[in-house]
Amino acid sequence: MSILIKNVSIVPLTENNKIIEKGYIIIENNMIKQIGEGSAPDDNYVEVIDGTNNIALPGFINTHTHAAMTLLRGYADDLPLMEWLETKIWPLEAKLTAEDIYWGTKLAIVEMIKSGTTTFTDMYFHMDKVAEAVKDSGIRAVLSRGMIGIGPESDTAIEQTRTLVKNWHNQANGRIKFALGPHAPYTCPPDYLKKITSLANELNVSINIHLAETKGEFEDIKKQYDKTPIALMEQIGLFNHHVIAAHCVHITEEDIDILKKYNVGVAHNPESNMKLASGIAPVSELLSKQIAVGLGTDGASSNNNLDMLEEMRSAALLHKVNTMNPTVIPAYQALEMATINGALVLGLDGEIGQLREGLKADIIMVEADKAHMIPRYDLIANLVYSAQGSDVNTVIIDGQVIMKDGNIVVFDEQEVLNKCKDVAERLMKEF
Repeated sequence: MSILIKNVSIVPLTENNKIIEKGYIIIENNMIKQIGEGSAPDDNYVEVIDGTNNIALPGFINTHTHAAMTLLRGYADDLPLMEWLETKIWPLEAKLTAEDIYWGTKLAIVEMIKSGTTTFTDMYFHMDKVAEAVKDSGIRAVLSRGMIGIGPESDTAIEQTRTLVKNWHNQANGRIKFALGPHAPYTCPPDYLKKITSLANELNVSINIHLAETKGEFEDIKKQYDKTPIALMEQIGLFNHHVIAAHCVHITEEDIDILKKYNVGVAHNPESNMKLASGIAPVSELLSKQIAVGLGTDGASSNNNLDMLEEMRSAALLHKVNTMNPTVIPAYQALEMATINGALVLGLDGEIGQLREGLKADIIMVEADKAHMIPRYDLIANLVYSAQGSDVNTVIIDGQVIMKDGNIVVFDEQEVLNKCKDVAERLMKEF
């Protein structure tokens, strides 16, 4: 199957930072076959997409979500993290069924696709249903079953994860990857995390974990183990595997050196960290050390949306005012965080994150002929500081057109919305 995108401005996010003002992209099966300037060579394309007044760029990579928490959007706001979790989120989550998780994940996928996200990282439960939602929708994902080491299901979580990896890792034409998902150091003691590292070695998969999210976590771990959360992970041996570390807000200079030493990928969640008042991660310092820092939205109950264009803008602005330096995280670097850096964080660089020949065809198109996108002195600045999620009109994932002219074409979006309204109504009656 071949698809031609013609007459389109192209932001490849490749090493030379070159922007093609008017060019074409040829997709063959699920791969980018050719990118060029001017008119495409004549051929018998199965589908031709006219990209006039559009910008093509790599799909956004959301490096940290709890997708089915869309079902809790707006339920518990304006609370500190632990109070939010213990009094609101965890009790309501206990009411969610496997079927609820499927539809809640599908709702997140609708929102992500419609705002240009083509890959997301997830940690939640009933992950077989999450994998089904990913398979059915055409999106790409790195999934992990949340694992708690201090409860009665700690060993069960390990066995279930082993089964999930066996059944789902590299399925759906490779769109689904599985990772191990120990929740955090404060819910997973060292002995349990050592089991996780052994399992990662056995299964040859990544580890996805929350690290150093709050000041309370940092202080409690330091008091209990006389080490920072990052240093404790090094001692345990967790970083001997590929690790996706979400948040990394409260970290020291020594911690940054550890992250660099082990090539740990950091998932930065600026809006969630702001909303929960968790703090501001030292992202400019991390980036200056060439540590891979991607962007994540976190769950929709602590954000409250999954819009990566908004997350880019928030990241750029937050760190400018935090450092009192307007040159920190310029627009192009923010865009890299949402694309190629995200691929690096997930260990998927060389597959996605850029538009170049031989990579997977995960491509989005953003409409540039709108009032808030004109004039166009700087295309990158317009994308990062002006564009909105609703400006995304075309999404291609793994060479398949998933959304065209703003409409999802591979599943029934309205069915998803209706199902999730029903779930929310039931939850409020039960709680």
